[in-house]
Amino acid sequence: MTLHIIKLCVGADSVEDLAQWQQGQIKKRKRPVCGTRMWPKRVEDVLAGGSLYWVIKGVACVRQRIVEIADVRDDHGLRCGLYLDPELVRTAPQPRRAFQGWRYLEPKDAPSDLSDIQGGDELPEELRRQLVALGAW
Repeated sequence: MTLHIIKLCVGADSVEDLAQWQQGQIKKRKRPVCGTRMWPKRVEDVLAGGSLYWVIKGVACVRQRIVEIADVRDDHGLRCGLYLDPELVRTAPQPRRAFQGWRYLEPKDAPSDLSDIQGGDELPEELRRQLVALGAW
């Protein structure tokens, strides 16, 4: 059974910020990785097609497929590494309250990819965010 993970993207103001930060990671590690303190207990389910959904400024708006879960050494020491496909897939904006760490996300609760829905993909990210905040999306 596929299972996703959702996590706050701290320090990024937009999907473009996330992409730029990950370009530096790709130069060092060949692919982006998200280091986290806690290991998922359901690794097999996450690796069965799961994605990491990023929450940027209170809105889940982009995802990346998780391709491996293994140790990673970063500025915080040895931690769990969620190794990601470099492709950033924009999703329908979904408001999310702040939380610590990461959470599992059932496929039925995950936002749809923007390519799967009609319209909105040409809108600037800030306008999309405002429409979500108003409940108009």
